[in-house]
Amino acid sequence: MTAAISITDLKKTYSRTWASPSFEALKGVTLTVEAGETFGFIGPNGAGKSTTIKILTGVMSPSGGVARLFGVDVGAPESRRGLGYVPENPSLPDYLTPFEILSMGLELHRHKPADARAHCMKWLDRLGLADVANKVVRGFSKGMAQRTALAHALAVEPRLLILDEPLSGLDPIGRREVVDILSEYRQQGGSIFLTSHVLHDVERLADRFGLIHKGELRAVRTPGELVGEDERVLVRTEGPALALDGLQAEPGGRWTVEIARPALWETLRTLEAAGHTLIEVKPALSLEAAFLHVVKGA
Repeated sequence: MTAAISITDLKKTYSRTWASPSFEALKGVTLTVEAGETFGFIGPNGAGKSTTIKILTGVMSPSGGVARLFGVDVGAPESRRGLGYVPENPSLPDYLTPFEILSMGLELHRHKPADARAHCMKWLDRLGLADVANKVVRGFSKGMAQRTALAHALAVEPRLLILDEPLSGLDPIGRREVVDILSEYRQQGGSIFLTSHVLHDVERLADRFGLIHKGELRAVRTPGELVGEDERVLVRTEGPALALDGLQAEPGGRWTVEIARPALWETLRTLEAAGHTLIEVKPALSLEAAFLHVVKGA
């Protein structure tokens, strides 16, 4: 089966200007995302995430290397047939309504559902926009604009979704709803390539994560493999206050502390000596901690 995304030795250098020297944003990135896979592309600000997405979506040409979508070079318009894309800050025509924007998307992608109006309204309802379907987007909040852009991307029933910070601007309930929708899309066999700083929300979505830092791909692994490199455990107890590094209070006189596995027994002895009752010990599956470990180590 042809890979959804295939990147080989991708490079991008921004030319020198009168105000700044040239900048190498991508330094030979090689990556493959299989069809039906959800891939989380994470890294700090300025790492090269958005540059990679701009190249994949044809907004920008690479300085070197090759990038393909389903086997078609990203320089060819045909590569974007069936591609749903949501940028970090969607720039929507503010004189159109959400319904008109979704209808335009269907036309551009030559996607012809049996009942186009019902199809658009279904997605606007899923994203909580049915009540404003016929209001112009001028004056929409950032969260509403983000929902409109997501509805537009999903309405064309894409085979690949490329999402740059799709949860940006959404409140906690909105983030949960969008994660659920993306999870459903994934279960139906869709491919997803997304960036996000909200690691907790997307951790359960991704099959693999790529960590990019200063234009270089530092690691490509599953969440479990990333966490395993810096294996940590979470200890939850009940007892009196105690001066112990990392110990955090919970309601009801309970406490939690996240520690490296080698320090487990010493920590348990300290807690027992202080009169604490052990409630549970479990792996601390913190993608965020693993991400920070890899980036700082790099």
